[in-house]
Amino acid sequence: MKKVMTVFAPAAALALATTFAMGDGRSGGSDRPKNASCQGLPSASALKGFLNAAPGTGGDAGGLFHGTRMWAAVVNRDGEICAYTTGGSPEAAADPRKVWPVSQAIAKAKAYTANGLNLDDFVLSTARLYTLVQPTHSLFGLNHSNPFDPQFLLPSSGQGPSKNQIAGGIISFGGGVGLFAGGKVVGGLGVSGDTACTDHEIAKRVRTLAGLDPPGGPLVDDIQYSAVDGPSVFSHPACLNTWRNGVKIPDDEADHPPAY
Repeated sequence: MKKVMTVFAPAAALALATTFAMGDGRSGGSDRPKNASCQGLPSASALKGFLNAAPGTGGDAGGLFHGTRMWAAVVNRDGEICAYTTGGSPEAAADPRKVWPVSQAIAKAKAYTANGLNLDDFVLSTARLYTLVQPTHSLFGLNHSNPFDPQFLLPSSGQGPSKNQIAGGIISFGGGVGLFAGGKVVGGLGVSGDTACTDHEIAKRVRTLAGLDPPGGPLVDDIQYSAVDGPSVFSHPACLNTWRNGVKIPDDEADHPPAY
């Protein structure tokens, strides 16, 4: 199968990368206080900029909202939350209520999952867990192994608990990717707010804009679809209006009938 590489906007990446300094941890709760364990990871303001730029890079992101209504979270190598925010469009960036509220917890859990399952020499996105956690497969039950702690949710008032803690949570569908620097894992990124397929598409674009791709490149842990890539234990079912790297993916509902 011929692979289609995503084309990102280098100028946008360079401009956004200049905002990489850690935030000040003021009311709003999105930034972790300055700490060496979060050095080199995006601040909330930088993460918001990457989210806003991502839908305009690499072609259509597909899904319901085309990647314009997202929560994103970053954790460090210890799994501690370093930053989180909403973005994808000016409206979503300005008002978290424009994004599904449940996606805040999912984004944080995806970041925690991605960090926890990546090694320096082993790259794994949450998208590649989907089949492995289904009944009769080897990781069935994984999602129940580490529940998310809801005390680490930010209410709409903007007041929340300290974010330099581990929220936990295990998510086994698209939207979580490991973050790498100098060939080593430095944390995880989680994105949620659209279909799982679009979440993954935006997550890998944000990671590239942040300059934190794995050594093998941005597609080494890309989402796989049985409809075009063939059967695999790493396959993820196609979603509504699925696009990957600027190419429309056919519906594979015949291979994955609805569970109703």
